[in-house]
Amino acid sequence: MKTAEQVNATVRKSAGEWYLGSGIQEASGGVARYYFSDERERNAPLSTEITGYAVSALVNLYKLRSETRYLDAACNAAVYLVNAWDKDCSAMPFEAEAENKHSYFFDDGITIRGLLSVWREFRNDDFLATAVEVGDSMARDHADGKDFAPIVTLPGKERLPYEPRRWSRSPGCYQLKSALGWYELWQVTKQDKYLQLYRKMLEMSLATHESFLPGVDDEFMVMDRLHPECYFMEGLLPIHDQPEAAAATVWGIERVAGFVRSIGPRFLRSDVLAQLLRVRIFADQFGVAPLDQTAAEHEVALMRGFQSADADPRLNGGFWFARKNGEMLPFMNPVSTAFCNQALEMWEQRGKQEFSWVSLI
Repeated sequence: MKTAEQVNATVRKSAGEWYLGSGIQEASGGVARYYFSDERERNAPLSTEITGYAVSALVNLYKLRSETRYLDAACNAAVYLVNAWDKDCSAMPFEAEAENKHSYFFDDGITIRGLLSVWREFRNDDFLATAVEVGDSMARDHADGKDFAPIVTLPGKERLPYEPRRWSRSPGCYQLKSALGWYELWQVTKQDKYLQLYRKMLEMSLATHESFLPGVDDEFMVMDRLHPECYFMEGLLPIHDQPEAAAATVWGIERVAGFVRSIGPRFLRSDVLAQLLRVRIFADQFGVAPLDQTAAEHEVALMRGFQSADADPRLNGGFWFARKNGEMLPFMNPVSTAFCNQALEMWEQRGKQEFSWVSLI
């Protein structure tokens, strides 16, 4: 019989193999938003955001396993992002191959962090230069005088109308995760403007986060909003020692965990479980909130139930996006896989090593 450590190592290896062998990363280096496992049996379109997440995930896998094939795949994905940058528009399109293009504020921050993660390994000038251009585009093109517009059209850069019921179509505290891109640019370039941009987003996020949940009446939509609420807590990690940030983290953990318990039996997202666990572990490490061992163990068990053991290489080792009314939704998701794999690795290594927030996917 395998030990728990051997089982966990197998889980981590299979998730990494899924990234390399499932076809979710296409020949161009770009990564699809997800794989449709139903009658469509195909990838969704390539996305710069998901490719950015994949770069960070592949670098993380390289550091865990010391296998250069992960770093090679991360480099290929980063090259895709460099090539996706639209020089004519001075913007990063959401889908580089789309006919009608848009630029997403949140996605830009994720691509910055992905590019910087692989830049730290290669010191490739193109990776850093593109990250800087994307960071400047975020600040220039999305600012509306008060907030940062989630979506602008390309090439016109017109801001799409806000839709309060749809969290991704309205400004909100979740954008603090994307602002980590600015924070990391400040760390790398030493340009104070990026720190000031992060602080501006921090101020707005702290002022509004308590009204973000539940935000809507539909409980399935509330489950969807737990995902961006966790983004907010992730965005607080660089300033975890500040009292207001610590208080918001404690509040957020309890709030998200409560909705997971109440809504989860009918609709549960794997990425929410992973995000909640990662925040729990960081909060415990930083002395913000002690780890609730019982709750965390339950969330770990639920998370493991989302990993596919299907023999189909397009599925094997990946993590499903969500379960609704007892059935898995037909989306094999690269972000869910990255988040869950990292969360389970952190769970296994907690107390044995210190985790850096910069490594958070």
